[in-house]
Amino acid sequence: MKQLIVNADLATFSGPEGPRAGAEMRSLGLIRGGAVLMDGGKIVSSGLKELVLKHPDAGKARLLDAGGRLLLPGFVDCHTHPVFAEPRLRDYGLRAQGKTYEEIAAEGGGIVSSVRAVRGASQEDLARGLFERARRFLECGTTTLEAKSGYGLDPDSELKMLRAMKAAAAGSPLEILPTFLGAHAVPPEYAGRTDDYVRLLVSEVLPVVAREGLARFADAFCEEGYFSPEQAEFYLKACQGAGLGLRLHAEQFTRCGGALLAARLGALSADHLDRVEDNDLAALKAAGVVACLVPGSNHFLGLSEFPPARRIIDAGVPVALATDFNPGTCPCWNLQEILSIAVSRMRMTPEEALCAVTVNAAHALGLGKTHGRIQPGMQADLVLFDCQDPRELPYWFGANLAVTVFKRGNVVHSTEELRF
Repeated sequence: MKQLIVNADLATFSGPEGPRAGAEMRSLGLIRGGAVLMDGGKIVSSGLKELVLKHPDAGKARLLDAGGRLLLPGFVDCHTHPVFAEPRLRDYGLRAQGKTYEEIAAEGGGIVSSVRAVRGASQEDLARGLFERARRFLECGTTTLEAKSGYGLDPDSELKMLRAMKAAAAGSPLEILPTFLGAHAVPPEYAGRTDDYVRLLVSEVLPVVAREGLARFADAFCEEGYFSPEQAEFYLKACQGAGLGLRLHAEQFTRCGGALLAARLGALSADHLDRVEDNDLAALKAAGVVACLVPGSNHFLGLSEFPPARRIIDAGVPVALATDFNPGTCPCWNLQEILSIAVSRMRMTPEEALCAVTVNAAHALGLGKTHGRIQPGMQADLVLFDCQDPRELPYWFGANLAVTVFKRGNVVHSTEELRF
């Protein structure tokens, strides 16, 4: 169906084809009084209203008046853990009493508690939970979601998580891109035998993942006490050989070589990067790796330090932002909240933050040619926000300003009655 949005202020993010770095991140490509024509799930024409109305199909389209409000590309959330069986409320209470992430894990909380719950849940229950959460993401303007496994940590449970993602994605308008994060933590039954666990993932789980097409990416948690750079490299190279794109949890709690590994393997993104150093940034820049920062976790954990976004941007490394949505350290599905945290706590400009959840986040998922910008040929993923100035999105922290959400040209959420 042909649809035409008129009288919108467009943040197009027009510009270079690749991910934006440095000063490029501050250019929104703003067009006041713009219009967008959609057909067949793609943007057919966009720009000034007067020019778009001259398109031969404009007169055949269903018309929606945006009323002078802001229209952005649909948000791309490029780092989440949305498949789980229950929230980690006990962890939350312990943290309020002063317990650290490591102390909570030592008491049976953290990732391992989510593992117990996922192992006991059915695939249908996990799929149902993800389907319900998908609606929440859409309501806040997220139209594309990367989703990780990693709370199963045994062959059957990891596959169960990935199959649950596939089932939920089949019924939801949210575009869900699955990531095989088998190397998220070492399960209790493999304590002291991390190498054996990694070999299990490669020999027993990865072949099924590849055969059934259950994942688009692979990820590993490269961190002291979890997986060494050597173990992560063994796992990721095997996944790469099976046709999966790579991403990597790197330098979150300590600097242990994850960023350099991401650069060496040509990963799409290196995520967290709280402890990244200058030579790591030089390597990431040279390799074209996107730095995916997740400050919502730092905020929810009550940490005083945040990823060094300004230093990363000034080093010329493209920065993406993501929620890191998960039941333990960031139960937040609203990227608008992450924008606020990024501006207030990491000193990103509002324009840089918006670039980081659109065009750069799309590149972090290998989708830069189809997602994250408003221009002809791109997928028609658009969000109309109840504001006129882009800076309002991070400014009104805690609010959800998304009014109408389009996915592939179809309205998938709206808070108001649409008058076409």
